Amino acid sequence: MSSVADAARAAVGARFRLHGRDPAHGLDCVGLAALACGVAAPTGYALRTGDADAVAARLDAVMARSDGAAAGDLLLMRTGPGQLHLGIRTEGGFVHADAGLRRVVERPGAPPWPVLGAWRAEQGRVR
Repeated sequence: MSSVADAARAAVGARFRLHGRDPAHGLDCVGLAALACGVAAPTGYALRTGDADAVAARLDAVMARSDGAAAGDLLLMRTGPGQLHLGIRTEGGFVHADAGLRRVVERPGAPPWPVLGAWRAEQGRVR
């Protein structure tokens, strides 16, 4: 069991809200990741960015890289041109804030998008 995966799973059903930081009012993928990892979410980011290297560098500064296979791993994915997305690996799939479904969901299996990187941290223990 992973406290990060458990925290992400606890947010399933929260509505999607761009720049959302509170499950009671809505979460985006960054808000979900911050909530699950027990850290403050960054601000001032654009909805679309193609700069995966810059996002990876920000994550590298606070978390250890992983292979993305363990429950609780944070996944950086490319969902489309100029569109990056974060999700949390669970035992049977991953949790993410789905803008299309307008809520936080857990999907079974592997993500349908390319995974660009993965990081591991225990909740509240990000370096």
